[in-house]
Amino acid sequence: MFIDLLIEKIKEKNNPTVAGLDPQLDYIPSYIVEKYKNKSVDFFEACAGAIYEFNTTIIDSICDLVPAVKLQLACYEMYGVQGMACFQKTIRYAKDKGLLVIADGKRNDIGSTAKAYSAAYLGKTNAGGLEYSVFDVDALTVNPYLGYDGIEPFIEDCKKYGKGIFVLVKTSNKSSGQLQDVNTQDGRFIYEIIADYVNKWGSELTGKYGYSSVGAVVGATYPEQAFELRKLMKSSYILVPGYGAQGGTARDAAKSFNKDGLGAIVNSSRGIMCAYKSEKWRGIFNEDSFGNAARAEVIDMRDKLNNEIDRLKSC
Repeated sequence: MFIDLLIEKIKEKNNPTVAGLDPQLDYIPSYIVEKYKNKSVDFFEACAGAIYEFNTTIIDSICDLVPAVKLQLACYEMYGVQGMACFQKTIRYAKDKGLLVIADGKRNDIGSTAKAYSAAYLGKTNAGGLEYSVFDVDALTVNPYLGYDGIEPFIEDCKKYGKGIFVLVKTSNKSSGQLQDVNTQDGRFIYEIIADYVNKWGSELTGKYGYSSVGAVVGATYPEQAFELRKLMKSSYILVPGYGAQGGTARDAAKSFNKDGLGAIVNSSRGIMCAYKSEKWRGIFNEDSFGNAARAEVIDMRDKLNNEIDRLKSC
């Protein structure tokens, strides 16, 4: 079961961090980009080659520290079929290094289309009477706003294949409140209603640690809401975006944890990928040592989060 594997890897590495691999060309050291531009006449092929080298170097640098990586699909789709081939190769490489892989695609549609999305990422595709895994990630982010018939196929594949989903509840972007914070007739916010559905949808996927493989996405940029949602979704694991580059702090992210020190995994993407460019590490790392910079950032993030989680436990 996905959630048990995730918790065991978090405990093993004493680190509730997921490293986001959301690459864009301007994140990648120029010498890597130039190398692949000189190798290929095809722009997208060159981009995919550069991204894959960048990704694998970061994975090699942090795989002993983090339990999981999260790949944002848009950052691969924008480079066409070559980008999606890079996405698939990165998944396989990360898994070979012992990491869990979360695909951040926020997928959903009406029933039959949702079933196809789920087959692509969590389940299997039937072709000529045989079943094939396609991207085969461990978990996927999903959008609940089309209702249960757009969520059910993902849940069924979670049950069948031991996978997980993270349902958007309160996202980290500035305008999320336009819909998610709407107050309903019964006095609840939309995000609170979605939280109740997350509890319901995940009730049959609870693992041995008391958490469900149907989790939630709650941004670190809204710590007060995260604190309330933690109380509403006691058995849900929370994927926390918004740390670092978007302004969320370790103390903000800690609002999504339970007092057992579990219950959340915190994502950092640009903060890790672009650590070699940051003021924090200026003079220590440069583009030739971007992997070492990513490692230093992961250690710093881990220690800050664990300090806040220890403070939470003692309250």
